[in-house]
This record gives sequence, structure tokens and C-alpha cells, in this order.
Amino acid sequence: MLPRFVGRLGVADAVTVANAALGFVACVVAFVDIDLAARLILLAAVADGLDGILARRYGGTDAGPYLDSLADVASFAVAPAVLAFVVVSDGLGIGFETVTAELLVVTAVCALFVAMAVTRLGLYTAYDTADEYTQGVQTTLAATILGAAILAGVAGPWLVLAITAAFSYLMVSRIRYPDLLARDAGIMGVVHVLAILVPEFASRSFPFALLILGLAYMTLSPWFYWRAMPPATPTDTPENA
Repeated sequence: MLPRFVGRLGVADAVTVANAALGFVACVVAFVDIDLAARLILLAAVADGLDGILARRYGGTDAGPYLDSLADVASFAVAPAVLAFVVVSDGLGIGFETVTAELLVVTAVCALFVAMAVTRLGLYTAYDTADEYTQGVQTTLAATILGAAILAGVAGPWLVLAITAAFSYLMVSRIRYPDLLARDAGIMGVVHVLAILVPEFASRSFPFALLILGLAYMTLSPWFYWRAMPPATPTDTPENA
């Protein structure tokens, strides 16, 4: 007897499910190889963009939006939080023999990141999928910036903890971000792939370039991106934001 999903899911859904699997593998690998775990999270972000392209090319399914958000929980909520937890706890020499104040703080910040990422994904699926913009930093972008910073070697444990805490708010903020135009998404995608394949090339230039591109979009696009967004209205309330 064939599994239930045969004939009901498409090629885009298969990539989405693979994205979720990458998130789990990144969690496991984080305890062994930080750089490899960061590269797997970046690879999951590439898969997240690819499934959208495939859905537009071959058609999506009714389950697609739900699978996408569920996969993003694994790859861009749990996996980045585990990566941050390992980087910070190892960097600060926090042991696990006893529960200490430092361990509780790091755990709380990473747990808050997961909670806010899940909240953001739920709000996005319910309210933003039909628009050309979204409110709050995308979970994919947060995970990409965190992964690129670690892979570029510019983020120590305290900075990683601060970034994780900051994204916990930014993901559920009311700041509006335009969807990337295909040209810009393509440019970022190429840098993304190079950061994964040759992260150490030219003194880690590609992870650093990806980090700069991600930060530029995060800080500038709500005000200076060339895709026009409709003005905010009084209806942009927590119930329909």
C-alpha cells in the first residue's frame, strides 16, 4: 500500500520536506561541527527559496503552505536556536553538570527565539502570504544572518547571544519588509550557494558577503527598497498584521 502523500504532494513539497530534514541534521551536527551546521542551515534557506520557484513553475498543492511553515520551524526556528546555544555555551565554557545562571540565561534566550519564530511563521501563513510584503524579519533571513555571521568568523559568543535575542523581537515586530524581486533574490541566491560550497575561499569572503547582503536588506529595505509598498493603514493591527 502506497503512502498517503503519493499523488497528493508535488515536487515543491518534496523540497520543502527535505528542508525540514536539513534542519534536524543541522541540530545534530551543531554539537560536532559548528561550521558544517551553519552551512546546512544556509542550504535549508536555499531549499526554502527553491520550493517557491518550483511551486510557481509546476503548481503548488493545498498542503504546500502548511508544509512550508512546518519545515521552517525545524530549519529556521529550532536549528538556529540550537546553533546559537552551542556556540554560546561552548564559547563561554558553560558546562552541563549543574544548572547555572549562565546556562539558564542562554537557554531562555534560545527558547524565546524558537517561540517568536513559530509565532511569526503562524502570523505569516495566516495573513501575509498573498501580499508583496510581510511584517517582521523573516525567519529565513534571521537564520541566514546568524549562520553567515558564524561561518564568516565574526561572531563571538556574546554577539551571537545578542543577535539571537534581538531577532526574538525583530521577527514579531511591525516593521514591514518587501518581498525580494526575482533579480535580487537570484543575486543573493548565488552568494548563498558560494558561501555553502566554498566558505573559506578568499578569507571567507562569500559568508561575509552574504552577511552584508542580509544586513543591508534587513536594515534598509523597509525604507529604501525599489519595490513600492502600500502605506500602512489603521487596519494594520495585531489581529490582521
